[in-house]
Amino acid sequence: MSFQPLNSDFYGYENALTDQEKSLIVELRAFLETEVRPIVNGLWADAEFVPRRIVEGLAGLGLFGQPWEETRKFENSAVFRGWVALEIARVDASVATLVGVQNGLVMGSIAIAGSPEQRAEWLPRLASGELLGAFGLTEPLSGSDSAQGLRTVATRDGDNWILNGEKRWIGNGSISDITIIWAKDSEDGQVKGFIVPTTTPGYTATKIEGKQSLRIVQNADIVLENVVVADSYRLQQGKSFRDTAAVLRLTRAEVAWAAVGNSIGAYDAAVAYADSRVQFGKTIGSHQLVQDLLAKSLGNITASLGVVTRVSAMLDEGTQRDEHASLAKFFTTARMRETVAWCREIFGGNGIVLDYDVIRFFADAEAIYSYEGTREMNTLIVGRAITGKAAFV
Repeated sequence: MSFQPLNSDFYGYENALTDQEKSLIVELRAFLETEVRPIVNGLWADAEFVPRRIVEGLAGLGLFGQPWEETRKFENSAVFRGWVALEIARVDASVATLVGVQNGLVMGSIAIAGSPEQRAEWLPRLASGELLGAFGLTEPLSGSDSAQGLRTVATRDGDNWILNGEKRWIGNGSISDITIIWAKDSEDGQVKGFIVPTTTPGYTATKIEGKQSLRIVQNADIVLENVVVADSYRLQQGKSFRDTAAVLRLTRAEVAWAAVGNSIGAYDAAVAYADSRVQFGKTIGSHQLVQDLLAKSLGNITASLGVVTRVSAMLDEGTQRDEHASLAKFFTTARMRETVAWCREIFGGNGIVLDYDVIRFFADAEAIYSYEGTREMNTLIVGRAITGKAAFV
């Protein structure tokens, strides 16, 4: 099967990928169409995690550990990794989140803040899908203010650390084999990271029920009650929240890519529906108001593709800063919210049932809009860069 740019890639950004990168995109599309799309609505309706074969298939494609020399399948760019997030999200944003957590947040924490020995021990096991990871930063009372407001505490006890606290909204948290727990050192007040096997006594994870967005993602409340981990499980290069922020900077742009993918998923469904639904004796795609909604949606997608392509190129160049990733995240997710609403509108009443897919993209947009930094927090990061003044409180 040869590579074909998406119809929604109106300006042909995807043509900039190398032949090797395009080849993996073709493999990924085939996997998503045969293995994921046929079952995704049922999983979403039942709030069930993907079958293990899906995790193994994603690992087999080399999607876990793309950035890291110990685990990458071939040399690749941040722009390519963004396209991977987009391609997955246009089929299902929950599966894109699974890859983002495993590949970016979990493996990224170990790659950025771990020692060479920790990288060698843990990254290959996560890349193969042998282990599933989670990223424990957000807490019940600490979300946007994690830099200062973290309440989970790590206390040194000889060669061990004792962790106490709670975490919330932890993706993969109820099914992970290990969780990266970020906690404040009781002695120096600095944030440090720990690799915590989920079988450790005192570690409890409870699935959050009733979630109506990204329903396939298994988010959890986590309680840490005198959890003892050896110092060898502390991320050895992690000295402060700056290291946590470096992980988030790495993944925030890929969330922006996933937002574009989620928009495209809704748009593709709307284009297909407009071509098949007949009203007043002709397909609704022949009506001016429907074409207006489709054109505005494509405009949002095209503008967002320009933003994410450039911000990821800056990461490859080593020039990307926090404010660059933040602008990409808040801009693309805001445009996504508009786009999925316009696309859902095209379906009328049919747009609220899973049979037509669009309601899943519509609902999933709400979680993407909020996680990895709310719109408000990201605008303040950009605002600080514009004015030179912090206005967070």
